[in-house]
Amino acid sequence: MSDRQFESRRGFLKGSATTLAGVALAGGVNLTVARMAHAQGSDQLKVALIGCGGRGNGAVQNMLSATENTKLVAVADAFEGNASGTARRWRDNPKFKERVDVPDDRVFSGWDAYKKAIDSGIDMVIMAAPPGVRPLHYKAAIEAGKHVFMEKPCCIDAPGYRTLVEANKMADEKGLKVGVGLQRRHNKGYVRGIQEIHDGKYGDLILLQAYWNGGGIWWRGPQEGWSEMRKQVNNWYHYVWLSGDNICEQHIHNLDVCNWAKNAHPVEANGMGGGEVRRKDNPGGTQIFDHHFVEFTYPDGTKMYSQCRHVRNAFNAVSEYAFGTKGRGGMTAGGDITDVGGLEFKFGDYDQEHYALNEAIKNNTPYNEGHFGATSSMTAVLGRMATYSGRVIKWDEAVAKGRDEAPGIEGYTMDSDPPIMPDANGQYPIVFPGDFNPFA
Repeated sequence: MSDRQFESRRGFLKGSATTLAGVALAGGVNLTVARMAHAQGSDQLKVALIGCGGRGNGAVQNMLSATENTKLVAVADAFEGNASGTARRWRDNPKFKERVDVPDDRVFSGWDAYKKAIDSGIDMVIMAAPPGVRPLHYKAAIEAGKHVFMEKPCCIDAPGYRTLVEANKMADEKGLKVGVGLQRRHNKGYVRGIQEIHDGKYGDLILLQAYWNGGGIWWRGPQEGWSEMRKQVNNWYHYVWLSGDNICEQHIHNLDVCNWAKNAHPVEANGMGGGEVRRKDNPGGTQIFDHHFVEFTYPDGTKMYSQCRHVRNAFNAVSEYAFGTKGRGGMTAGGDITDVGGLEFKFGDYDQEHYALNEAIKNNTPYNEGHFGATSSMTAVLGRMATYSGRVIKWDEAVAKGRDEAPGIEGYTMDSDPPIMPDANGQYPIVFPGDFNPFA
């Protein structure tokens, strides 16, 4: 385990607070690139949005609301309508239109639109395209010397995780700043709750529980004449190579909180799951499970029991709990927090994460949330590998040998055949625990 955030408990607590305050853990970095681009915040940050769906537009709203020195100058999306519609929406926004400069020649669409956005004279990228392409986009942005805010999850398979690890190292070496949309780390209640855990409120932790149980997810019907690739990208949540399944796309929030509390990541997982209800509701239109239950084991033997489910009219919960030698409780806490590590908490968590990233860029402070973003994303992948296969999966083997869910992704186009295709009856391949090999 080499990720910076997993040092000593004391060091991690300090790192968590300072990350929230605009200072991420990074040592010995070369700050030349960031210093040249933004001399102590004197320049306005030119920002490109990649991925013009609801979360991408939400992230732009959060950034513009929480900062004053940012300007949206480019947008990119797989679909031309999404990209042009987003450009119009922000050009016409009465509150922020003075901070929007997105002419038609900086509205990009298609599979390679991300490359054009990164190469459009910008300083920072907001990444909100489907998670399966996140490592590809992130690597390209860091290689180009851009600051990044990327939504979660940061990867959906082991090759993607390895790409993230290398890109994170490169970002540190270049002095680039990276934020990740795991906003609980910027939430006052979670900051205080995790600090209490690290201060020993519950003694030594022996058990964690994590839940994201709720209803179903959207399905967007394909349009006439669309290629299979366009259909799947439009319904990205339903395909493993694009979403990683709901354990990666959604439940990662709860898994990240548990990793934060433990100051570690699991070393193995076993679990069970299935997709009966989802396939009944949407026959032939989905590949992913609708429920997962995973038992994760941390290096010291502590267990984390994890549930995530998309089933209507069933037990719902979105929460995390810690059990220790001195007591038990939820991982959020009451009480006001106005300052952590010297930076005031000025906003709600979705805005605060952009404020913290922006302050790090302005002040040229080391900041890279990509480290815990990668590790928590891989924790979710580990869980999916366990539920899909029915096996006990070890972290090290999963990282080294886990299957590539989208081989050759760098060469795809919007007219390529995606990595999974429907059969003659329109059915997509599904996995059966006991038969599925997560390393094949």
